Amino acid sequence: MRSTRWATLSALAAALALVVAACGDADDGGAETTAQTETTAQTETTAPGATEPPSDTTDATTGEPLVFGMILVGPEGDRGWSQAHHEAGKYVEEQLGAEMITLDKVNTADRPDATPEQVAAEMIAQGAQLVFLTSDDMRDGALAAAEANPDVAMIWSSGDSAWQEGEAYAGLDNLGNSMGRMYYGKMIAGCAAALTSQTGRISYLGPLINDETRRLVNAAYLGAKHCWSEVRGESDELAFDVNWIGFWFNISGVTLDPTETANAFFDGGSDVVISGIDTTEALVVAGQRAGEGESVWAVPYDYEGGCKEAPEICLGVPYFNWRPHYLAIAQSVLDGSFSADWVWNDPDWADINNLSTSAVGWIAGDGLSESAAADLDDFIAGLADGSINLFTGPLNHQDGTEYLADGAVADDHDLWYTKQLLEGIEGASE
Repeated sequence: MRSTRWATLSALAAALALVVAACGDADDGGAETTAQTETTAQTETTAPGATEPPSDTTDATTGEPLVFGMILVGPEGDRGWSQAHHEAGKYVEEQLGAEMITLDKVNTADRPDATPEQVAAEMIAQGAQLVFLTSDDMRDGALAAAEANPDVAMIWSSGDSAWQEGEAYAGLDNLGNSMGRMYYGKMIAGCAAALTSQTGRISYLGPLINDETRRLVNAAYLGAKHCWSEVRGESDELAFDVNWIGFWFNISGVTLDPTETANAFFDGGSDVVISGIDTTEALVVAGQRAGEGESVWAVPYDYEGGCKEAPEICLGVPYFNWRPHYLAIAQSVLDGSFSADWVWNDPDWADINNLSTSAVGWIAGDGLSESAAADLDDFIAGLADGSINLFTGPLNHQDGTEYLADGAVADDHDLWYTKQLLEGIEGASE
């Protein structure tokens, strides 16, 4: 396996010179900025029960190993969204003997002089035959990069540019989309929170506001509401609120401070905070307060190792697993069968934690009681066999208008394009 971080080879690299000194290694959340080759295989991301690597691991036309780029919006080692993508990239390297070029913190605050399309162009200049742009925030950059490089396959993760029935179809033959159906994971998170809460008040630490983030808040609320009333049999109304920090992670002077926001939730009477941001502040705050004797819990997000910073009060983590789809995409580039598709991947309900097959998983935490874990397993089984479908009407938007009529079941369009929070949720929809 070979792994190249970021080679300072062009005018773009010169533009990045001022931020080079701020970049560390993966342990401190930054990407290295000089080219390097790793001589030992990294086995920590190999999936349990993974199949043997594909036999065809070289480009069908050149006979060379695949080179691909990974553009991350946040720190490489954030224990969240960006780390999940980066580890999927390492998995592709391991399975295919490929070479990954990475740059993290590609956002307007951390790298104001590096746009996604510029980074993609530099990676292509270094030999990338495939580029992953891994944030909804990279929409404009992904479209521009794909238009400028029509012969290079690209994936805009979490986007909808390749969905012909969607609202933002771009018709670019080299730009596909990948996403996992995380609303299932958030329903599970909401259920775990409701099964645990002693105060009947749950809070959600939100990032910025868009269709995706509203969808996930709604899913967490529906899971919590169901398990509060239908599983626990509580007659009192469950309180559920959200506050948005303004971006996927904390940027000093730009966003609300997620640590302060999490503390405010607990100060306001919530005893469980569900995180919707890319980093682990909610869990850290809950761990600190639990250490002072408070009965509080948290649910982190995005990454299978998310509970590690405070495992004793972590109820579990819903996480993205990009490994199987990214591997399939990379293999399609190698064998010349790449297709620019919009793919919204389901969990593998046979085993949602099979890293070889499931796009979305849930790992229960040490903070979840034995009885709650048993009830949660039943809830997950209901989601798996279809006996529980919480996106079924009647459901109203927060402003009282109808979202789903009585008996109507949300389709992909209803789910993807979520324009409001649901009635019963406290917090802003826009």
